[in-house]
Amino acid sequence: MNILIKPIITEKMTNDSELFNRYGFVVNKKANKVEIKKAVEETYGVSVSEVRTMNYPVKRVTKFTKTGVQNGMKGAYKKAVVQIAEGENIDFYSNI
Repeated sequence: MNILIKPIITEKMTNDSELFNRYGFVVNKKANKVEIKKAVEETYGVSVSEVRTMNYPVKRVTKFTKTGVQNGMKGAYKKAVVQIAEGENIDFYSNI
């Protein structure tokens, strides 16, 4: 089971990473906090001090266009905010 799907790189998460040493990830919906902590520590080689998780539900979207009403949806996902130990950091841009 792949636990970490992708990192969240937004202005808010970048600011949190610089100020509070917190990083965000989209994770598997069935993963728990212990599995997420172990996956981050193995992948990035840092020590994790705290994990917070949030479940986001499906969002239904309706657009009114020239051709009529378009219905769609944005899938559900789970987000984890991971706080790592002081003095350590994760560099997402090293592979570019």
